[in-house]
Amino acid sequence: MRINLPRPDLFSQIFGEVTGTGLDSSVHGIATDSREVKAGDLYIALKGKRTDGHTFLKELEIDGCAVALVSEKNNELTSLKQIIVEDPLTTIGTIANKWRKQFQIPTLGITGTNGKTSTKDLLHHVFQPTQMVHATEKNFNTSIGLPLTLLLQTEKHTLSILEMGANQPGDISYLCGISEPSHGLITNIAPAHLEGFGTIEEVAKEKGELFQSLEDGISFVNQADDRIKNLSIAGDRISYGLRPDCDFPADIHQGKDGTLTLFINTEEIKTQSCNLSFAKNVLAAAAVAITMDVDWETFQNRVLSFVQPAGRCQVKHFDDITVIDDTYNANLESTIASIDYLNAFSKNGRRLLVFGDMFELGNHSEIIHEKVGEKCSDAHLDGVFTVGTFTVHTDLRLENVELHKHFTSKDELITQLKNIIRKGDKILFKGSRGMAMETVIQGVFE
Repeated sequence: MRINLPRPDLFSQIFGEVTGTGLDSSVHGIATDSREVKAGDLYIALKGKRTDGHTFLKELEIDGCAVALVSEKNNELTSLKQIIVEDPLTTIGTIANKWRKQFQIPTLGITGTNGKTSTKDLLHHVFQPTQMVHATEKNFNTSIGLPLTLLLQTEKHTLSILEMGANQPGDISYLCGISEPSHGLITNIAPAHLEGFGTIEEVAKEKGELFQSLEDGISFVNQADDRIKNLSIAGDRISYGLRPDCDFPADIHQGKDGTLTLFINTEEIKTQSCNLSFAKNVLAAAAVAITMDVDWETFQNRVLSFVQPAGRCQVKHFDDITVIDDTYNANLESTIASIDYLNAFSKNGRRLLVFGDMFELGNHSEIIHEKVGEKCSDAHLDGVFTVGTFTVHTDLRLENVELHKHFTSKDELITQLKNIIRKGDKILFKGSRGMAMETVIQGVFE
């Protein structure tokens, strides 16, 4: 990860206050990945499970790195300035918090199992005409990335939208501590990252830390999600959901072309999408945007002009074959929603799923992959092709799917798919980010 600092002078001042050590020269960039360091950068040496950033200091000295924030000094180096702190990660977090305090603007924290990135991107788009929006970029939503995101905020910004990811207990509490949100949204809570949390109850507890941080703020509560609905709320509460007992109640109607229209508090909001997950993101975004003074007409227009990012239910056409590229990531809930999306397409032609492993499910991996197989059977898909280690359990549950096969390599899968697919097919590609299932699409069609 790397950023260009918008205010090197302010950063130097805050850096000195936190570390007690001044910078000899202005730092114009910060990097946590040694491969991305540029001359004059500050490098943050982090110790991870697989690598230790301190091992790259000699190379960085040669490349012209200005200064390194370290927990252990390398005495062999002569020109690279090393500033020793107990923990470089918490130090940059403290610096980012002091930076955040310079700008007293509304700050929305977004977390959840699914939809947080899409909802963040949609809200960014909705607010753009009237606000100077500061928002999380790329995957800068972790204890490493969020501090860098905060350091990109300037006095020009009037609103901040921060995505918060969690892989282990304590992550959300830490991120809230350094970003100090004034508003919070939890999109949903479902089985994911169970390797780090163990149970869905622990996932809910972790996500709930966002609402607990908002003693003087507003929590946007998905009333249709029982786990979210029952979370403790520290401040004010605004609810939304596909049910009547909330501040932003909604119904969904499906048109003859399969596209979904929301009716929220009697307001008609067209999505121009067949994707139920996207419609739910629109509803969450409406609760936030309307509460924060966006009018309904503007909201509708911005929804219609929004282009969903790559790999999130993107519909592509290759001659007479329809491809649904939902390869950005996968967990149980998002995969089931994607299968429902596939089923919403016209029944002309076969409906096929190409499915890669879902990661970070710990001891629950086998049963969760089995549930995907059961969903495929219930949906009466025409074909399912799985690849990886865990999806073999999906394949074993395909009782009502006549055409199915498991592959251990993507190369073999690509070769076979070229012979199997035919004109008129609708094919959904899905898998965890680490599976990079978009490469299967490229291998087959491009």
